[in-house]
Amino acid sequence: MTATADAIVKTQVPDFEYQRRGRWLDHWNPEDERFWESGGKRTAWKNLALSVFSEHLGFNVWVIWTIVVTNMGNAGFAFMQGEQALNNALLLTSVPVLVGAALRVPYTFAIPKFGGRAFTAFSASMLLFPCLGLAYFINQPNTSMGVFLVLAALAGFGGGNFSSSMANISFFFPEGKKGAALGINAAGGNLGVAVTQLALPLVIALGTTVVAKSPEGYRLGLTMAALIWVPFIVLAAIGALLFMDSITSAKPDGQSYKLAMTNKHNWVMAFLYVGTFGSFIGFSFAFPTLIRANFPELENVGILVALGNLAFLGALVGSFTRPFGGWLADRMGGGAKITLGVFVSQAAGIGLILIALELHSFPLYLAAFLILFVLTGIGNGSTYRMIPTIFSAQSKKRAAEIGQDPAEAAASAKRQAGAALGVVGAVGAFGGFLLQQALRLSNIHLGSMTPAFGAYAVLFLVMGGVTWWFYLRSEFAVQRIPSLAYANV
Repeated sequence: MTATADAIVKTQVPDFEYQRRGRWLDHWNPEDERFWESGGKRTAWKNLALSVFSEHLGFNVWVIWTIVVTNMGNAGFAFMQGEQALNNALLLTSVPVLVGAALRVPYTFAIPKFGGRAFTAFSASMLLFPCLGLAYFINQPNTSMGVFLVLAALAGFGGGNFSSSMANISFFFPEGKKGAALGINAAGGNLGVAVTQLALPLVIALGTTVVAKSPEGYRLGLTMAALIWVPFIVLAAIGALLFMDSITSAKPDGQSYKLAMTNKHNWVMAFLYVGTFGSFIGFSFAFPTLIRANFPELENVGILVALGNLAFLGALVGSFTRPFGGWLADRMGGGAKITLGVFVSQAAGIGLILIALELHSFPLYLAAFLILFVLTGIGNGSTYRMIPTIFSAQSKKRAAEIGQDPAEAAASAKRQAGAALGVVGAVGAFGGFLLQQALRLSNIHLGSMTPAFGAYAVLFLVMGGVTWWFYLRSEFAVQRIPSLAYANV
């Protein structure tokens, strides 16, 4: 290359200077290797680290009610005692899921409008309201359940953080590294469920140790459990405002969003994500309550009570296996085979849970649920990996048919996939709400949650059939999405 040509390239693709403090990035081109290595990589990883921290706290607060409801009866709240306790607990833990699901779509669109730095600071700050509100009202024994339903709804703000965080980080990394970055971001957030379900029972146990096992002691423990996240939330908000960046070019493309919303595969994948992420979040929220309801004798085992009856293990294994599901999808051509295997195995896992209930075996019950959580984690990774693959394959096919520029088609595919991820994530989280409501309504009207579990097993098999129908029948795949099996974006 001549000196003149080299100068032109440098003008077109300038080097990037890393800066520790946050700012608006008017030029961002992570696909250029020199740009990436000269400072782009450090900037991307800086934003990822701060994003993971904030999103993790979002999940911490989102699931706080899974532990609160198992202790409110002991804290003196009448509506959480007796026969009504189980149904009220499932209602209180399902409200945050519903609100979090509803917020995922606007949170996805908020990043292009407000910038990643400002919106991450805002979304982190919103977590203060449910924590401070809970710390106050948990010390008012006459507070009605309606007030706590409002506080549970406020905790749902933590569920929306996932979509804004994923949308923001997707802009920072090149295609070849985006899968790993999003996997780390998602797993870091999902781990917040396990951390809350492990840490809060220990904090509550500390409160009962200080004041003894009395309503006052449980209220002290619950107050501590609500306030423990406050300093970290303040740190996350300030850290985002000072050190994160916003990308000027991360603007919405109305045409691409319209194409994504009218694409049937967007809604097929949303349905499948109900079976993977919906199961993960629904069972994560319900698991502590289910253990307490089905094995009340564990209340006499002090170490298990302090460890939340080991409920945290479910979310823990589900979070760690999510990146593994994405990795398997990369190795096996798009994720459809992995997703099909997950759904069939999930149906079998439900059968094992029902056997454990019939035998009244807590070890078998715990093992069956852990298997189910492992499968949901793998399925979360594989289904999420399928989405950009599908849109890329369709865009390539359309570009070939109409003579569109391949680069333009690829850019449109990325924007469509980004829009689809927000909707799919929202529908998947809403599936968690439906799962909990099915358990609650089955218990109210049929006197048992067994029919609901049976319905889940059937639904998982239906989802497996849908996966095969749309993405594994070779003739259909070749005709409609010719490069689906091989696309790797």
